[in-house]
Amino acid sequence: MQRQAYRINKVGATSNLKLVEEELEAPAANEVQVAVRTIGLNFADVFAIHGLYSATPKGSFVPGLEFCGVIESIGAEVKDYKVGDRVMGVTRFGGYATRLNIDDRHIVPLPEGWTDEEGAAFLVQGLTAYYALVYLGGLKKGQNVLIHSGAGGVGILANRIAKNYGAFTVGTIGSDRKMDVLKREGFDAQIVRSKNFEADLVQALDGRELNLVIETIGGAVFKAGYKTMAPQGRMVVVGASQFASPGSKPNYLKLLWKFITRPKLDPQEMIQDNKSVMGFNLIWLYEKVEIMDELLLEMSKLDLGKPFVGQVFAFNELHEAIKLFQSGQSTGKVVVRV
Repeated sequence: MQRQAYRINKVGATSNLKLVEEELEAPAANEVQVAVRTIGLNFADVFAIHGLYSATPKGSFVPGLEFCGVIESIGAEVKDYKVGDRVMGVTRFGGYATRLNIDDRHIVPLPEGWTDEEGAAFLVQGLTAYYALVYLGGLKKGQNVLIHSGAGGVGILANRIAKNYGAFTVGTIGSDRKMDVLKREGFDAQIVRSKNFEADLVQALDGRELNLVIETIGGAVFKAGYKTMAPQGRMVVVGASQFASPGSKPNYLKLLWKFITRPKLDPQEMIQDNKSVMGFNLIWLYEKVEIMDELLLEMSKLDLGKPFVGQVFAFNELHEAIKLFQSGQSTGKVVVRV
């Protein structure tokens, strides 16, 4: 079977990502072959393309962690799916393609009433937000939560999850142009990040203690969030957008300076402060299928609604989609339509 795929042979620049036509073998016994309809973009894609992601495959690879499509063929051992089923799934790279083979453990049926675009906008963000808040963050009813990048895919779903727990949520954004998203999504307080972030955070909390932080920025924002957290507070780091580069190629000197000056915590002081910092990489969950199934089952019991798709691009516009995503100007999920 022939397919088109965006393949990169040498990491370091988005311009190295080329559209190629290649052969796709038949699915293995435990796999299904999916005709991809939509692709969801994620920061891990960009970091992998730029060579800044430790989980990046060696040599030539096809980026992409998230997709939605229709099953075209199934392997001999696949029992739970049939040709024609609409599914959404996660893959450990390989998503930027018109077809792909995937282990049937890594797909789920597309919910009734969902579009293909919505199907490519949920799994990575939803799993990240829920695992960070509930499993690592230990979210309890009525706590106060700071959610960075609140107008993005993870931030929106994190707020919806937190609201199911009766939390008071503070959402942050990098530009006031995204303020309407925070208000529409029901964040209790909204902050446009600036040099006054720490003071703005204290004002937004209005006397409440800060129990949980979903950290995606780094640098001074990380420091201010950690300082403001109450004793027994938990910070879960799911990204570091300060290392993202808006252009086709990273500014390595600037990245080196940010790396050298990144926040550093003393474990002894953490004991005295009675605060926790945890890191989370969704790639780790890829082989933990039983955990992913458990997360999805628990999430299905919450009132989360459909994911918010902010922008949709055509498959031949993938470079433009990545450019917008890198710029920090997008809201919700950026999806590419095949």
